[in-house]
Amino acid sequence: MQTADDFIQQLELEQHVEGGYYRSSFRSQSDFDTTRSLWSSIYFLLRTGEVSHFHRLTSDEMWYFHAGQSLTIYMIDEQGELTTAQLGLDIAAGERPQFLVPKGCIFGSAMNQPGFSLVGCMVSPGFTFDNFELFSQQTLLAQYPQHQTIIERLSRPE
Repeated sequence: MQTADDFIQQLELEQHVEGGYYRSSFRSQSDFDTTRSLWSSIYFLLRTGEVSHFHRLTSDEMWYFHAGQSLTIYMIDEQGELTTAQLGLDIAAGERPQFLVPKGCIFGSAMNQPGFSLVGCMVSPGFTFDNFELFSQQTLLAQYPQHQTIIERLSRPE
């Protein structure tokens, strides 16, 4: 059975600024515009105690579960509503093996159980750091104080 460290080493994952580990795996050879490809894809891995901090993309992002334990994707939409999605293979328990996070949504993720979670994330139009915004606790708490508990868990102080 493979461990998180096996995947990190064998897939050559590196630390991501939002938390966890990642590596770009594919990028469309077709262009969306002069600055972005039509789509891009990464491997993304979280281990026990790690989270993907709240961030926002200007593109849709499709998540695919690959291995390990399930995780929860936390999303704050443009109206300030917090919703969650369970990414995993226990369909009877409400998990799904893939889930779309819509563009413009503030989102992050965390493990549901100890272990690790290996997922894939496909972004269209393709990901660039110019289209990525990472949020601090102070910024989010000022806008969404009703979500204090999850904001404190999935964001860093300034």
